[in-house]
Amino acid sequence: MATEKSLEGWPDWSILIVDDEQGMLNFLVKTLAPRCHFVMSADSAEDGAAWLRGHHVDLVILDISLPGKSGVEWLKELREHGYTGEVILITAFADLDTAIEALRAGASDFILKPFRVPQILNAVKHCYERSRLRRENFVLRRSAGSPPGLGNALVGQSPAMQALRESIERVAAVNSTVLLQGESGTGKELVARALHARSSRAGGPFVPVNCAAVSPELIESELFGHAKGAFTGATRARDGLFHYAQGGTLFLDEIAELPLPIQATLLRAIEDLNIRPVGSQQLVPLNLRIIAATNRTLSDEVAAGRFRKDLYFRLQVVELLLPPLRAHKEDIPELVAHFMAQLTPSLGMEALAIAPQELDFLAQYPWPGNVRELRNLIERSLILGTLNVSALYPGSTGTATQEPLPTDLHALEKRHILSVLESVQGDKTRAAQLLGVSRRTLERRVAEWGGG
Repeated sequence: MATEKSLEGWPDWSILIVDDEQGMLNFLVKTLAPRCHFVMSADSAEDGAAWLRGHHVDLVILDISLPGKSGVEWLKELREHGYTGEVILITAFADLDTAIEALRAGASDFILKPFRVPQILNAVKHCYERSRLRRENFVLRRSAGSPPGLGNALVGQSPAMQALRESIERVAAVNSTVLLQGESGTGKELVARALHARSSRAGGPFVPVNCAAVSPELIESELFGHAKGAFTGATRARDGLFHYAQGGTLFLDEIAELPLPIQATLLRAIEDLNIRPVGSQQLVPLNLRIIAATNRTLSDEVAAGRFRKDLYFRLQVVELLLPPLRAHKEDIPELVAHFMAQLTPSLGMEALAIAPQELDFLAQYPWPGNVRELRNLIERSLILGTLNVSALYPGSTGTATQEPLPTDLHALEKRHILSVLESVQGDKTRAAQLLGVSRRTLERRVAEWGGG
């Protein structure tokens, strides 16, 4: 028997009740069905297992004394086969040893019959809160390990930035998939966070994923999760990032780096609104928004056979193009002031006075690393106590009065990148860090010039 309802405060939670007493089943279904999204019931572990093979279940309420396989035995099997949801064990006959065995088997809670309605409701609420906090802690740990961002606001009054802010306001109101395209360092994650914060999902998690930072062998498990024994080394089940983004936003950065087989799996997940963890037979329904980003031109990647055309069109429901810093240089003074105000408290430094001629010099520079490179420059300058022009052109005097710059944009950019590479003896990883771009972006740029 299954009953579907809506529950304010427990969004999209599904519950399976397994008990061989029909009176207890009726009581629990009557109590929980008006409050929960979906309630299912079964009178044996075998029937419950059949439900789980075809349905996603967030919580199992399980009687210990069942015909055939006991509740504790089945709970152990559930955990061994990768079920990571909450489980409440109920029984009319229990002692301390039974309770300890149940908790060791992986039970979230243990309730003695007979119990009243408030007891079971509180137990279910506690399980929901435990699950929610586990997801929030996971998201916070990922955020704490992320590199410094570009700030908490989209800075600048240029026409390009005003148009971007207007687009964000319009797009945030809908639930459609969004594709952000722009060079490295233009603030794609910042825009994704702004879309999330202004959406109806703002109360849910924002989970960023750098697709280029995960090895191709692990990306499927990282995104979709896996069951125990799904592959060598999978000694326990693990939820994927899609699970932790439920109710919120999943931000897939550097999506062009996804291997083609994973692109096919992602397309199916977006179209079917469910995922299947690696090695599992269970489909998990999705309730999230996907925002994807890339510093490549995806239409070119499609033409080159490196990106699926159908996935490109599925992601391109709404597309936002982020302008490079060289396209809105009039925002540089405001950005400099913004980064000064943002960084001085954390560094324990006083803000620097930037002379007009120094701002003019910054306006001439091509900024291949975009806003991220400008932020890095301000941070280094605060530490050194002066505008660190030498960070832009190694070998310069450290002031804005050096030889005239090339007037051609590409020549200026090439000169800068090659000078940075020379200053670090060809170390591309270090050069990419100084430029504020990824190593892959730097390697592609050098390859275009015929470099190694």
